[in-house]
Amino acid sequence: MNLMYHSTRNSSIKVTASEAIIQGLSPDGGLFVPEAIPKLTISMNELSKMNYLEIAYEVLRLYLTDYTEDELKDCISKAYDEKFDVPDIAPLKKVGNMYYLELFHGATIAFKDMALSILPHLLTKAAKKNNISDEIVILTATSGDTGKAALAGFADVEGTKIIVFYPKDGVSKVQEKQMVTQKGDNTYVIGIRGNFDDAQTGVKKIFNDQELAERIKKAGYRFSSANSINIGRLLPQIVYYVYSYVELYRRNEVSEGEKINFVVPTGNFGNILAAYYAKQMGLPIGKLICASNDNKVLFDFFQTGVYDSNREFILTISPSMDILISSNLERLIYHIAGEDTDKTKDLMNSLSSKGRYEITSDMKKNLEDFIGGYATVEETKSAILNIYEETGYVLDTHTAVASSVYNKYKDEVGDKTKTVIVSTASPYKFAESVLSALGKDPIPENDYEQAKVLKELSGVAIPKAIEELYSAEIRHKNVCEIDEMKNEVEEILKKN
Repeated sequence: MNLMYHSTRNSSIKVTASEAIIQGLSPDGGLFVPEAIPKLTISMNELSKMNYLEIAYEVLRLYLTDYTEDELKDCISKAYDEKFDVPDIAPLKKVGNMYYLELFHGATIAFKDMALSILPHLLTKAAKKNNISDEIVILTATSGDTGKAALAGFADVEGTKIIVFYPKDGVSKVQEKQMVTQKGDNTYVIGIRGNFDDAQTGVKKIFNDQELAERIKKAGYRFSSANSINIGRLLPQIVYYVYSYVELYRRNEVSEGEKINFVVPTGNFGNILAAYYAKQMGLPIGKLICASNDNKVLFDFFQTGVYDSNREFILTISPSMDILISSNLERLIYHIAGEDTDKTKDLMNSLSSKGRYEITSDMKKNLEDFIGGYATVEETKSAILNIYEETGYVLDTHTAVASSVYNKYKDEVGDKTKTVIVSTASPYKFAESVLSALGKDPIPENDYEQAKVLKELSGVAIPKAIEELYSAEIRHKNVCEIDEMKNEVEEILKKN
């Protein structure tokens, strides 16, 4: 029996896994969710004998039931190969008394590589499986990391084009350079004069424009997404939570069934939602600690049950978390509402029309797995400096948010459960901010010189992804207003 997927807003919109991956977003604007979250069917002892790729297969086969064993294993082997600079793909580092799950060893040195390395292969196989001859146009909004990881994943993949929108002044220099130098005849990068939420809302509007969909279909195109609204992005993220627990078990750091906590720096909510799915599958997880920066809309939600995006948007040193509308939270809302699609739809309509919604007291009780916390810019800088002075280990500005939040939580609650901090990016991606936090003055203006200083401090080699940037040609120079995004897409498709 195939595991089917339906919209968070209408359970009668039902598709297979491959169809959900192709569509990206449900036609009613909802997100696809599995009809049931499967349970892990293999023992911890058996898992402990497996590498990352083998664990990935054991997790993904439970969700992607209309893919054959050969298809799925082919996708996994093509995704997790020499693109990653370490054989274990997602190393779990013990630093002092803490564990850091390093998810930044892929081609773009951020955690988005973990899912976006496999999504193009899942998508192209899904198209063949469903006899689709249309060219698939990947539309993506990015707060910095998704864009480059998606571009790298889809560059020159036959039968696809990828268009990425990013906030022109809302990403780091390295993040922008990674995107605007991207090679590939099918890649397009456009800066918008606005913030990430503007970009994300604009992309969703394009997806929901039925007239546009009809026009491009006649021209032989169809839209899909590489954002974490695509279930094909979310599911591979479950794997590294299972892998990190297996790794602790393998090292005799936890006994079978012993619970651990995860701290996840959170923006669009996909990464921590994958941890929630892992817990529902039976992985022994205690608390899921949701770490926000000064844009603390999620912290306030977990405190009050009110999600309110009507607030100042703050640019911080952790730009991938500078988000006020966390799209993947919709999937959690659906689950804590008892899988009530009408209730979910009402709340999402309220968010769309009023910028806010409030959950019921029963729904709030279903959030007991989660703890919300946040760190200011100054607290984030302090975390980078303190960890470095204590251990010599250098955190990026997003992992430092998680570290700061965890230390506050531990001090307040006294929870001694073993805890893994999810490390979402290399410090090299945010070298200027990291050097500032470490008190280095003056900081070189040139970003490559900054990387050299960081190498001296950390003792970690400059990643290949950074080395290659400094001789790369800038290929993408388009910038547009928010209301011009649709026109930009149409112009790209007309030219091809």
